Amino acid sequence: MISFHKAGFSYGTGPILEGIELSLAPGSFHFLTGPSGSGKTTFLKLCYLALRPSEGEMLAFGTPVEELDREGITRARRRIGIVHQDCQFLDHLTLTENVGLPLRVLGRPEASYVDDLADLLSWVGLEERGDALPPELSGGERQRAALARAVIGSPDLVLADEPTGNLDWEMGQRILRLLIELNRLGKTILVATHDLNLIRAAKSQVEARVLRIARGRILTAGASL
Repeated sequence: MISFHKAGFSYGTGPILEGIELSLAPGSFHFLTGPSGSGKTTFLKLCYLALRPSEGEMLAFGTPVEELDREGITRARRRIGIVHQDCQFLDHLTLTENVGLPLRVLGRPEASYVDDLADLLSWVGLEERGDALPPELSGGERQRAALARAVIGSPDLVLADEPTGNLDWEMGQRILRLLIELNRLGKTILVATHDLNLIRAAKSQVEARVLRIARGRILTAGASL
């Protein structure tokens, strides 16, 4: 799905990441750990094709990224959903409109996805909040809405950057359960987090690989959970 061979990235002031040897296989679940500034967000940007490796090789759905033109990158990104820690919404649109926005941008008529959108809001427990505006939502509601928006296009890969960082423990566990459910439906999941307790809590729920960034390298942090 997404794979790296001897890949690295630099902003021009020295390598941020180097020697990456990693494959995100279909249906796998990964946690990515490391201290602030270690390169977790940079790695997610590589996976999302917002950045390209400065060295080495990266394949996106079987194609070397250097061979992808703008249209090819757009097509690949449609297979990837991303949840940011500080999720942004359009405040003048309702929650329902914000979640459905990716399909609207693609030109899909609303009638073609209105039922799917309702089901998706029910899945994240926001069926009663569809008419709310973003400023009216709690932190937990915003993160669940961000997850719904990330998967509205049925992506193959879901990337989550510190999705529970601003949430209390109970709501963080709820987000984790939703991500695990997506994985059981066949989605590949990569969660960047500094919360080792979150990873430990996942132990009985999902088989996942823990990856750790240290000194610019991505290492396997022990056996599968």
